[in-house]
Amino acid sequence: MKDYLLFALKRIVQLLAVILVGCSIAFLIAHLSPISPVEQIIMQVTGRSAASPEAIDKLRAALTEQFGLNVPLWQQYLSFLQRLVVLDFGPALIAFPTPAMDLVRLALPWTVGLLTVSTIITWLLGNVFGALAGYFQNSRLLKAFGIIAIGIQPIPYYIVAFLLVIIFGFIWPILPISGGFAMNVTPGWTWQFVLSILHYAILPSFALVLVGIGTWFLGMRALVSNVITEDYVTYAELGGVRQGRIVSSYVFRNALVPQLTALAMAIGGIFSGTVITEQVFTYPGLGSLLIRAVNGGDTAVVMAISCISIISVAGAIFIIDLVHPLLDPRVKAE
Repeated sequence: MKDYLLFALKRIVQLLAVILVGCSIAFLIAHLSPISPVEQIIMQVTGRSAASPEAIDKLRAALTEQFGLNVPLWQQYLSFLQRLVVLDFGPALIAFPTPAMDLVRLALPWTVGLLTVSTIITWLLGNVFGALAGYFQNSRLLKAFGIIAIGIQPIPYYIVAFLLVIIFGFIWPILPISGGFAMNVTPGWTWQFVLSILHYAILPSFALVLVGIGTWFLGMRALVSNVITEDYVTYAELGGVRQGRIVSSYVFRNALVPQLTALAMAIGGIFSGTVITEQVFTYPGLGSLLIRAVNGGDTAVVMAISCISIISVAGAIFIIDLVHPLLDPRVKAE
């Protein structure tokens, strides 16, 4: 137990170091941008109404102080680290003066809900069929499934997504192709709103599952192909153990540990696939918000999304490191 606690303490230090380095790089890149948030706001204000040069100068001075740009870069960095602890990234330009994290909190559930559920469904289907294909290697049905899954897997996601949009949006228009819910539904905790969200999530989820299932299928089939050569599987077969129990208790369980690790990393890295998904299907998540922020020169929102992504990925890997020695006794907590 003492060794495990020491192992956990080391991993916590590594987690904090990764978050610090990652968010520091995001801060540096954002401040190297030639786009000034102060000038962006002044352009918006002067574009809507006329203002005297004296008023513009006063506005520029007030905004420079509000964004903390009137101090050296190292002081801005220290202020950023202090605000990072409470996830305060300042006001958003695209919805000034709304805080950037408020926009992220509104978009985050859409992205997490869509991509997390899609990732889990893909993982379950890919691993189940991959395990069966690895054990029942002469099954024609599983061979055909493998050929289809592996054939779709190399195709870029956006091509599959556009094909689904054409098929189910125009040729056979039975599914919505854009948005997160129906326009005539009032958002709230009602069954009508929940069912509308699920209805609008079918097509983007289906596209993600189609593209991602091949990777899990291949990985699990390879793992099972190795596991079935182990002595304990041979002894179980010779001992008359039921085939279903061999697959579930002897083969699938032992091959699942690496896939659980990969699942946690995939869930932690869901933000990497959100931009393309949400752009194709006009889904109201972090990807759409990020595109709006980049087009509007909103460094606060870009930094907020970047830091949240860094924290989520680092947190997922941290959880993997803590749980892995408990799932697999062959792994030592060192």
